[in-house]
Amino acid sequence: MWPAKKKTLIMGILNITPDSFSDGGAYQNLDEIIKRAKQMVKDGADIIDVGGESTRPGSKVVTLEEELNRVIPVIKQLVKEVDVPISIDTYKAEVARQAVEAGASIINDIGGAKFDPMMPKVMGESGAYVILMHNRKPDMSQTDCITATQGKLTEYVDVVEMVKQELTESIELVKEAGVSDDKIIIDPGIGFAKTIDKNIELMQRVSELHELGYPILLGVSKKGSIGHLLGGLDVNQRLEGTVAATCFAVSQEIEIVRVHDVLENARAAKVMQQLLNYV
Repeated sequence: MWPAKKKTLIMGILNITPDSFSDGGAYQNLDEIIKRAKQMVKDGADIIDVGGESTRPGSKVVTLEEELNRVIPVIKQLVKEVDVPISIDTYKAEVARQAVEAGASIINDIGGAKFDPMMPKVMGESGAYVILMHNRKPDMSQTDCITATQGKLTEYVDVVEMVKQELTESIELVKEAGVSDDKIIIDPGIGFAKTIDKNIELMQRVSELHELGYPILLGVSKKGSIGHLLGGLDVNQRLEGTVAATCFAVSQEIEIVRVHDVLENARAAKVMQQLLNYV
């Protein structure tokens, strides 16, 4: 998946949800969804990340059946229509298993393989690339709200060291289940189980995670930390801030950025990479 030269890959977010914080409900019809994915590829997406459950604060937990009904038909069609890797954004092992069977080649787990006890096994058997995001395991009994996917806000003495330590736990889990080193990608989990200040510090120091020896995915597109840095702007006014974060990620040699607005971020990344003599 990795290019010969240094290049920050662009992962385009394709939400098949009615309630995602940025584009919830925008793409519900299968034809519209495929059209949107094709446009993202045309705009510069190197990967399409398909998600069937929103993880925004306050969103409802989606049942396994509903999530499968949302994402599997889309993945089956996408692999016929676009020539880039398809990622499944889920913390549910059965969704991941069926998504890979349908053609997805990346499992993107916001739970870091810790939320569903079967996820490491599914990852190991799938042969897929896996993205392990840092999060804190929440109270899974609270199934009526986002606490089922987003851990409690936590204060960290050293946020980078703690994220490294807890990502190492996730890495060990999946390696024991058969995932090879060359298939592991890590994500610091900006916006998950961290205060705004710690999110920003983690963004500033994200390149330190390379010490773990794995490619990094940075997902900050239109998130609250960007809004905070812009003086409290709402989600629809965070495009420029997201593009700035993408440029910073390129300067830090981050391997993947996950974004809603592919065209603007891909163009900015392309210029940054050339200015830095990466391509």
